[in-house]
Amino acid sequence: MKLFVISDTHGNIKLALKAHSRSERIDVIVHLGDGFSDADLMRELLDEDVINVAGNCDLGSSAPRELLWECEGKRILLTHGDAYRVKAGLEKLKRRALEVKADLVLFGHSHLATHELHSGILFLNPGTMMSSALQKSYAIVDVSQDGTSASLHDIS
Repeated sequence: MKLFVISDTHGNIKLALKAHSRSERIDVIVHLGDGFSDADLMRELLDEDVINVAGNCDLGSSAPRELLWECEGKRILLTHGDAYRVKAGLEKLKRRALEVKADLVLFGHSHLATHELHSGILFLNPGTMMSSALQKSYAIVDVSQDGTSASLHDIS
């Protein structure tokens, strides 16, 4: 299954749609918070499934703050990341990932694209699409029973 992963769009739906149009065929859009109305709009405009979690700026969202999703036999932890203080490092998030036996962790909040492997678990932050950010990015993730792989992509 191919995932289009974004986070921290902060209202820049135009760039999110542009990035989506540039990506190859995908199966699911994953939005990791701070832009729940962007996730809702993508759900409305595109013929794609959208899974999203709420971020610290998503006041009023009914989306969960964290989600453990099974996909192709893999356990994927989706979180915005603020509750795990990811701006100060990944230690708390690593503990949570081990606790829930995650194979893949998708998170945002720091606005920094990240692709790291820890204890056999892939930790991926797609970065941000916030209009004032110097670097804007998204991720494409392939999930299969054989494993997961991911690539980060700059967009402006």
